[in-house]
Amino acid sequence: MKGQRYQSRVKWIAISIGLLLLLTLLASCGGATSSGTSSSEFASTSKNSASDTSSQNQKSANGTSQTNTNYTPQYLIKQLAVTMEAKETTNIANDLQNWITHTDPQSTSSGMQYQLVGNAYNITMTFSVQSSLYTAIRGYLVDYPSKHDGRLLSLNETVKNATNDYIDTQSRLKNLRTEQQRLQDLMKNAQSMSDLLSIESKLSEVEGQIEQAEGTLKSLDDQTTFYPVTITIQPPYDGSTAITEPSNTWNIGQITHDALQASLHFFQFLVSILIWLLAFSVYIIPAAILIWLVRRWRKQHRSQPFLASSPMKTPQRATIPYPDHTASQSPMVAEVNSQDDVTNEETAQPALSEESERESIEEAASPKDERPLTTGSHRS
Repeated sequence: MKGQRYQSRVKWIAISIGLLLLLTLLASCGGATSSGTSSSEFASTSKNSASDTSSQNQKSANGTSQTNTNYTPQYLIKQLAVTMEAKETTNIANDLQNWITHTDPQSTSSGMQYQLVGNAYNITMTFSVQSSLYTAIRGYLVDYPSKHDGRLLSLNETVKNATNDYIDTQSRLKNLRTEQQRLQDLMKNAQSMSDLLSIESKLSEVEGQIEQAEGTLKSLDDQTTFYPVTITIQPPYDGSTAITEPSNTWNIGQITHDALQASLHFFQFLVSILIWLLAFSVYIIPAAILIWLVRRWRKQHRSQPFLASSPMKTPQRATIPYPDHTASQSPMVAEVNSQDDVTNEETAQPALSEESERESIEEAASPKDERPLTTGSHRS
């Protein structure tokens, strides 16, 4: 029995020792694995840090290169005025004009002025040239007088930096457009009419500011894209150009010429008036006919009352002879008879005027009214 117990104890001890050895082996393997893992993590961390450092250095280098290349452009406004002296001013002006238009096909002329000085002309020309060709044109104009027997008298160049104005206008335009978009979104979601009207008023104001900013920006673009160049060519004043003074002598040929010119101008004036009258005769002739018809109608209208009111010749009243009472007529009857004779004479005469005719009618009517009375009294 003791032998069996001893053997079982030995087995348990051997098994315990084996388990301890196994645990020790496992522990040693786990430490090696953790150490390897930590070392690999450290290596990867150092590698990543190195790569990050290199990438940062590369970015900084790229940023420096971009800063050096992407600089803010300069918006310059330039003006050039050149004054030169030459003998053949007209030929020089034509030559310069042809060269500028050939060199810069997009150039435009703002006008030319000719002023007579003696026997030559002072010529002033203004061109608008591209900013990219401005330097070449400026150099050509500076060297031109010395190569064509002339002299450069003055050169005035004005330069204005409009970069700040251009950038400010661009920024303001960008902000205004953002505000416009925001107001348009608010208008779509407006609930009440008052909100809609308020937003619309603000939107109209912003749109007006946008148009103003766009106009300013366009003006700056034009001024920075094309530069004005003014060229003045004048003849020399060293005696080669003689100034002719007007003569005060009497010249019959000149006077005749002036008189003929004046008569020609007067004839042209008369012809011009005739042409104007013919052109307006469409209105003048009908108006004249209408006026003539109105005047004629008024004359006829005035003459009709005169004919209607003119007295007709009254026949003489047959007198009844009273032989027995002729000598005994009273003075009143004699007066009535005399008035009848006067009336008959007046009615036989033509009427001179309306007033005289009316008076003659009244005078002729008054004795007629009394005649029956006198006749009756005489008969009685």
